[in-house]
Amino acid sequence: ASANFLEFQQALQTIEDELQLSRRYYNGTARDLNTAVESFPSNLIAGWFKFEKAEFFEIENAADRAVPTVKF
Repeated sequence: ASANFLEFQQALQTIEDELQLSRRYYNGTARDLNTAVESFPSNLIAGWFKFEKAEFFEIENAADRAVPTVKF
């Protein structure tokens, strides 16, 4: 049973790491888009096609940001 629990903890850690990586990737891409929308000459094309700035992924509530604890 303890081997299964350790495997479960490792799987949860892997998922948390992948989520963090995905959030960073999204925010980096949103930053790049926002820079392109505001910079010349790409801002001319962005205005023509009505591209808008992207919002960054942020969690306001600290309880939602907390990593869940798993007890055996």
